[in-house]
Amino acid sequence: MKRHLVSTTDLTRDDALLILDTAEELAQLSGRAVKKLPTLRGRTVVNLFFEDSTRTKTSFEVAEKRLSADVINFSAKGSSVSKGESLKDTALTLQAMGADAVVIRHHASGAPARLAQSDWLHGSVINAGDGTHEHPTQALLDAFTMRRHLNAGLGNDLNGRRVTIVGDVLHSRVARSNVHLLTTLGAQVTFVAPPTLLPIGIENWPCEISYDLDSVLSKTDAMMMLRVQRERMNAAFFPTEREYSRRYGINGQRMAQLPEHAIVMHPGPMVRGMEITAEVADSPRCTVVEQVANGVSVRMAVLYLLLGGATLADAPAAAPRTDSVETAQ
Repeated sequence: MKRHLVSTTDLTRDDALLILDTAEELAQLSGRAVKKLPTLRGRTVVNLFFEDSTRTKTSFEVAEKRLSADVINFSAKGSSVSKGESLKDTALTLQAMGADAVVIRHHASGAPARLAQSDWLHGSVINAGDGTHEHPTQALLDAFTMRRHLNAGLGNDLNGRRVTIVGDVLHSRVARSNVHLLTTLGAQVTFVAPPTLLPIGIENWPCEISYDLDSVLSKTDAMMMLRVQRERMNAAFFPTEREYSRRYGINGQRMAQLPEHAIVMHPGPMVRGMEITAEVADSPRCTVVEQVANGVSVRMAVLYLLLGGATLADAPAAAPRTDSVETAQ
């Protein structure tokens, strides 16, 4: 990985740890009265979103502004895209405006990779979610959150930790990014879902499969619940919401069966009463709000490494100290 972040499969263990360690250093800014760094002053970052987003788009915008970048928010609705403009022409327009980086979310799987491989843009491309393919910065912030709870410390990975991902794996780009990144960091991943919500070929993924949520609870260090993505479904994948919740939702009783140190995660947005009950969502063991805060630090780290003069392939192994980051121009 030289200029872009398109997939977690592009990240080596050292790359991933460099991002996590840098994010840990940058997270210290959140407690300061002035949270800005001059690192990306004069750089222009475009948030190019072809799908609706709240958390990811806002998180990227906050991260960019904390690094003093010039931010342009581009929404497909109300733009030339709604009139039929192609991705290529949109990219060429952004390049003509001097974009140094483009954060792209697209409904078509592979769109960020196409952008990164083309000569339409000269800057960096960061994948903010493409169809049902990947969402690498979400996986990074999830790993960051897990490491803080399960193996805190700069340079530490998730070796030996057991992560259970439950729900709509078939339509989840979060699940795909997480399974690759967590495996790279040494974790053991188990997917739990009804057979209809598992993709074809999942037996070739670096994970285990279970159809019984209760059987894996006692062996779980981190449990990640996935939202059922009805907007991507064109058929009935399970009998009823009540049946799905009974078999694959987490409630207080199931949370009590987890080890004492285990955490419950969710990429959001949560559907309370479906995959997670209000009792669990509001529990101190649920890290949903913490994940949102960590997302800003992780995305700052990605932007800093891609645009701040270092690339993930040639940056030093040690994360930069906060004092040295503050003086970077």
